Amino acid sequence: MKPDAEGNERKSARQPIATGVATTLEKTIVPDTIPAGAPTVFPYELAKYEAHGYGGWRYGPGLPAVRRFDLMPGSCDGASITSAVRLLHFFAITDIHITDVQSPAQAIYFGYKGGLSSAYSGVMLFTHHVLDAAVQTINALHRQDPIDFGISLGDTCNNTQYNELRWYIDVLDGRPIDPDSGVGHGAAPGARRDYLDGYETTGLDRTIPWYQARGNHDHFWMGFLAVNDYLRRTYVGQDILNIGNALTDPRGADSRGFYMGCLDGRTPCGDIMGIGPVADFATAPRVLAADPNRRSLSKAEWMSEFFTTASSPPGHGFERAGVDAGFACYTFEPRSDVPLRVIVLDDTQRDDEPNVHGYGHASLDQERYDWLARELDRGQADGQLMIIAAHAPIGVEAAGSPMSWGSAACVSEAELIAKLHSYPNLILWAAGHRHRNAITALRSPDADRPELGFWEVETASLRDFPQQFRTFEIVANGDDTVSIVTTDVDPAVADGSPAARSRAYAVAAQQIFKNPLGLMPTCSYNAELVTPLSAEMRSRLAR
Repeated sequence: MKPDAEGNERKSARQPIATGVATTLEKTIVPDTIPAGAPTVFPYELAKYEAHGYGGWRYGPGLPAVRRFDLMPGSCDGASITSAVRLLHFFAITDIHITDVQSPAQAIYFGYKGGLSSAYSGVMLFTHHVLDAAVQTINALHRQDPIDFGISLGDTCNNTQYNELRWYIDVLDGRPIDPDSGVGHGAAPGARRDYLDGYETTGLDRTIPWYQARGNHDHFWMGFLAVNDYLRRTYVGQDILNIGNALTDPRGADSRGFYMGCLDGRTPCGDIMGIGPVADFATAPRVLAADPNRRSLSKAEWMSEFFTTASSPPGHGFERAGVDAGFACYTFEPRSDVPLRVIVLDDTQRDDEPNVHGYGHASLDQERYDWLARELDRGQADGQLMIIAAHAPIGVEAAGSPMSWGSAACVSEAELIAKLHSYPNLILWAAGHRHRNAITALRSPDADRPELGFWEVETASLRDFPQQFRTFEIVANGDDTVSIVTTDVDPAVADGSPAARSRAYAVAAQQIFKNPLGLMPTCSYNAELVTPLSAEMRSRLAR
């Protein structure tokens, strides 16, 4: 561990979680109402939150699993559905956005006074602490009811930095981390704050294998722009990023006009420095110290890091041949005794796609689309149920929105969904990306073949409210259907812990930014999703 400004080595310690781990079936997080007459505060005014009633929350009642029959024939009322055999139990985490808060290459300007909470909110201080709390919560649930595997659906990093990715993998591996970046920062004036203290992580239970998908933040600047030479130099330098309104300026990363700012690790709440219009500065602002570990990662470099791990499997799904080819798609079969295949699909944009409203769209090039079709063909021929795990959802965003289907994709979104509807064994598309819990029924286009429909389940971000992950159970029922039982889980946090402070900041950020998450006030949703089976799969599962 690095010494602090006084030369004293900080002792590491594990971060506690609350006892009595529960899911949202038992209790939920309900934000308090901001008191009438409370003054408006800016997102960056963290020290004012508590005094003005922002960030408070309480426990509310649990949410039962809503039984849904959207894919079933219209006459189905569920009376004949009885659970028989659980086939699989797994968890999904997504959009963790591990953040180097002292990096000169963040996008704080676009959110510190309002605008985009993804650019700035107080949760940036504690992203790895929340992941550690989630991992400990998963371990506790595993001790109660064994989990077969885990899947992370992308946006592990906030800004495709090497140190952000290492902190993410090291938390899952149970290695100590030191989030105080910047060579020589320990010698800077003033002691570093607790959110920069190194600590011992717990690590995911070694009996749970975990797999990884790629998100747009894992290879684009702030998930939004392709990384050019100027950005690469800024990542590892000391000068704070100077960029224009990249949301609207067609020059993107080549635009100039605003210093993006940096969080000052010497201050209790990470005060923002070096931010504002370039004209307001006599000299260019700088971070306290540069750090080569902030370097931006290529696709191959990002994938390669998953082979430097203490947990299983090596590569966490990625294959060496795929790394060499820059191909981030793969499949795996979680249990040899269950006919089910997971297809992990990289549906982010290519780095060389045209920039149309940023790089947050879902997209497939011809290589990935052809690969997906082959894997679906193979799973169907082998008589396997199939789950697609991808970062971005499909069929839920209006055309032209920043997270809609990309215009440069090799097929349209409608063509892709039509292709997926030709596979009766496809039961689930699991996604993240939009930082919300949502469930969409993609119904069969043929009323006589309801088994051609499939469910899409989106999982909320661990970064932003409601800061949750999901568990999934695949259950074979006694009436020729399967159920996908999905449950939201709030990481257990101990009072006064960094993860608890992050929860308060996440609640406050939602109160200030009012992101359209739906499902208010808890933003949570549990469900049992009943899915019809083809005659072939009914026979296979009956064996």
